[in-house]
This record gives sequence, C-alpha cells and structure tokens, in this order.
Amino acid sequence: MEEKSGKRPYSVGLASSLLALALIIVFLYFTQSVVIPLLFAIILSITLFPVASFFEKKLNLGKATSSIIAVIVAILIISTIIWFIIHQSIIIGKDASAIQDKVLIALEGMQKWLQTQFGLERGEVIAKAREQGSKILENVGGYLSTAFGSIGSILAGVVLVPIFIFFLLYYRDFFKEFFFRSFKNTDNKKINQVLNKIYEVVQSYCLGLVTVMGIVAVLNTGGLMLMGIEYAWFFGSLASLLMLLPYIGIAIGSILPALFALATKDNAIYAVGVVAWFQVVQFLEGNVITPNIVGGKVSINPLMAIVVILLGGMLFGLAGLILALPMTATLKVIFDAIPSMEPVGYLIGEPEKEHLKRNATQELLQKWGIVRKPKTVPTSEIVETVEETSKNSDDQEGQ
Repeated sequence: MEEKSGKRPYSVGLASSLLALALIIVFLYFTQSVVIPLLFAIILSITLFPVASFFEKKLNLGKATSSIIAVIVAILIISTIIWFIIHQSIIIGKDASAIQDKVLIALEGMQKWLQTQFGLERGEVIAKAREQGSKILENVGGYLSTAFGSIGSILAGVVLVPIFIFFLLYYRDFFKEFFFRSFKNTDNKKINQVLNKIYEVVQSYCLGLVTVMGIVAVLNTGGLMLMGIEYAWFFGSLASLLMLLPYIGIAIGSILPALFALATKDNAIYAVGVVAWFQVVQFLEGNVITPNIVGGKVSINPLMAIVVILLGGMLFGLAGLILALPMTATLKVIFDAIPSMEPVGYLIGEPEKEHLKRNATQELLQKWGIVRKPKTVPTSEIVETVEETSKNSDDQEGQ
C-alpha cells in the first residue's frame, strides 16, 4: 500500500492563497473608513522611519520623543504645501473680475463660432445652458451630501493618520516581533529580510515620488514661464502634486492652466501649448525621469500598474488611486516570499530583457523543454570537415 504524501498539491496552495486574498479585499472594502487612514499611516510611517531613527541614534532622544518629532515634521511639510495652494488661490481670486471679463469675451467668441459653423442662435445656446443648469440643480442636494460626507472622512483622516503614525513608529519593534510569532514555521531571517525589503520598497517609492514631483514642478513651471502664463509656479506645482494620481495626474493638472491661458491670452494657441508641454513632461517623467530615479526597486510592469490603479479606484475611490502602487509593490515583496504566490509576484514585476527580444518565443519554448534546441556541431568537427574537404579537392586536382 502506497504511503500518502503529507505535502499539499500546488493547486490547493494557490487556490487557498487566492481565496485568502479575496477575503482580505472584501474585508478591506467594508472597513475602509478605518483601513484607508491606517494604510496611509503605514506608508508614511515607513517613509518617516529614517527621520525617527536619526533623532534616536544621532541625538540620543527617546523613541517616543523621536516619533513625535517625526510626525511634527510631516505635519509641517504637508501644512506648508496646503498653505501654498490656498495662498496662491486667494491671490488668483483677487483678479477674478478681470479673468471673468476675459472668460466672457472668450465665450462670446465661441458663441459666434457656433453660430457660424452650426447655425446655433444665441437663444438656443442659452436655452440649452439653462436646461443643463436645471438638471444640475436638481441633484445639488445629493452633491452636497456627498461632499460633506467626504469632508467628514477627510477630517477623520486628518486626526487619525498622525495618531496612527506615532504608534506605528513607537511600537515598530513590538509589531516586528508579532510577525516572528505569527510565522513560527518560517525562518526568522527570511521574515526579517521580507520586512526590510518592504521598508526599502516603500521608502524608494515615496522618496522617489517626491523627487520626481520636484523635477516635474520645475519643468512645468519653466514651460509656463516661457509661454508667459501668469502664476506659473502655482500651476506647475499643482500639476506635479497631482502625480499622486499615477498616469493621469499631469494630464488632469494641465486642464486648469490651459483654461487660464485661454481666458487671459488673446490667442488659443497658448492653451494648446500648455497641454502639449504638459504631455511632453509626462512622457519624460514616465520614460526618463522615474525609471532613472526609482529604478528597479519598485518593479511593477505598466500593464499591472494600470490594472491595480483601476481596481484601487473601484474599491476605495480617490484614496485607492493613490494607494494602489505602493500597496501593490508591498504585496509583490510578500508574494515573492510565498511559494504558492510566487508566480503572481512574478506576473506583477517587470519583464526581463529576454522576453522582449524578437525571437523570445522560440527561446522561451526551448527554455521550458517544449521545443528541442537545435543541435550544434562542435567547432573542432567543423574544422576537420573543412580540412578533409580541402584535402580531397587538392588530391583530385593532382590527379
């Protein structure tokens, strides 16, 4: 009688891992009011860990004091950014009357163009505008309730996130021992390596993102200044901050300065130039700046990045769009350490150069034994054959 192997089939391990992942996602969806602030706090606490560590080791401060100072530093930086946006918005608002006059002139020109091209009279356009305005007013109550609900969530996050960050920094060794206790059957060195890798990936992503945002802000601002757009620093920096929304942030950020250029300039070519320049900056960011700064430390291929961003938006809205990439990078580190989930981690990562070559399919099939490799004749045999052929030809000529 054959002995039954105690090892689970690979398919069972993979299915159980995927089922556990699905249940975790469902749990996160129904508890997102608490989970989203916690996830932001985890990412920010990992980013602030070097700051807290500096105060502990270099200045010999206590862990609690160092954690509080790190949180205060983060609050000051974020508050400065918010103040800059509000301050510039107030300054722009002072010129609202002049801008409004130019907007009305632009609308008047658009009305004339519509009348020339499509024969739409002013009364018809006004009627359409009123109709659409009535529809918007009918739903204004729903919009307001949604807005106040979002404001309530934002205010709750503003209070909870700093508290979470403090305790995550203060209790970090306590949480690390929790992982050692939870995975007793796993080598502790491997657990420590995975945790350190998660720290490295998240820090590389966040610090790299801040660096890229700074470079993009300078490029955006420089382009706007060359075109003579007012408040170039504000529009350029605002568009760079929208890079928190991957792939679409810069494109969205180009809309406001383009509309401003359309309202304040005499020629629509300036608005087209703003959009075109921002697209150039986005191309440089995606293909030159980010790959060279972040490099391969956050290795997620673009296809999977787009998929997880869409899924994050579906699950958690705007917060999901921001959290999608750092959380996916973290999951990749975890998947790579779990044998049953290693193929999923491989799928998330960047393809190797051998997969992008012209004859990659044939080499892949040979690698996995599906197609046999062509037999190669040793060089010595080729030399002997050539010499023998040459000798035979010489003998025939001699005869």
